[in-house]
Amino acid sequence: MGDMDQEVDAELRTSHLIETEDLAKRIASGDSTLRIVDMRGAVKTTQIAEGVQTADYCGSRSEYDLGHIPGAIYLDWTRDIVDLTDSVAAQAAPADKVKSVFEAAGIGDHNLIVAYDAHPASQFATRLWWLMKYYGNKNVRVLNGGWKKWIAEQRPVSTETPTYPAARFTPRRAPEWRVISKEVAGMIGSPDTAIVDARDPDQYTGRIRRGSRGGHIPGALNIPRELLFSEDGTYKPPAELAHTFVEHGIPVDKHVVAYCNGGVAATSVLFALSMLGYRRLSNYDGSWNEWAELEEMPVEG
Repeated sequence: MGDMDQEVDAELRTSHLIETEDLAKRIASGDSTLRIVDMRGAVKTTQIAEGVQTADYCGSRSEYDLGHIPGAIYLDWTRDIVDLTDSVAAQAAPADKVKSVFEAAGIGDHNLIVAYDAHPASQFATRLWWLMKYYGNKNVRVLNGGWKKWIAEQRPVSTETPTYPAARFTPRRAPEWRVISKEVAGMIGSPDTAIVDARDPDQYTGRIRRGSRGGHIPGALNIPRELLFSEDGTYKPPAELAHTFVEHGIPVDKHVVAYCNGGVAATSVLFALSMLGYRRLSNYDGSWNEWAELEEMPVEG
């Protein structure tokens, strides 16, 4: 990799991630443009039969109340940024709801948004990043290492719930960031498209299933999002990430469609790809929660 490539990598990385030290400096400086968003939550699974599990999607407001990064506001990934009227769980909230929620929270067009969570693959923070991209806002970062790293470094913690002035947020939908089941079905077998399954191998093979059917979308490549992270919960260096994707047969010019169970873990993969300069990226938001229940859609396993 030449010097120019290294500079491009660094620029891409800093336009996606913010390090704990840099965030601490911004907080200490009293940066009024900063809006830190605590996205902590969980997916709690229950085994109901051999190889069959259910999942409950949960916010973690109580954890936020016990302590959070100073100045952070809390958004519940299961309620605040989803369409509660959709029959498929955890689908992206419509533009009017996003506008209303963000403006009430004081998140506007000119704020720098920093999202964090406590998930080992930052999937709730990257879910907010993806939603912001879908609605045309590029001024968002994910805290590298999240809450775990912040606490490990013994950085300041607050129990105060801040209030910010109402802001103006303007959704400008970028439809290419979100695809639906019929579009995905049409991409199966396309040499121009790589479909990536971000779930663990047991779900990919169908050894463990959620919903009516197990397995995966035909032709999908299994890249569990955990492969992209170091042991401390930070994203791996660019060269290692690039090697992972190239090794799986995904060159930078491919259109990549990622999915998981609910379109959340998939965003960890899309985030990493975007950091590497991939530009044709889409989230199948319905993911396996929807696909498994659509009898007309093919399954491999």
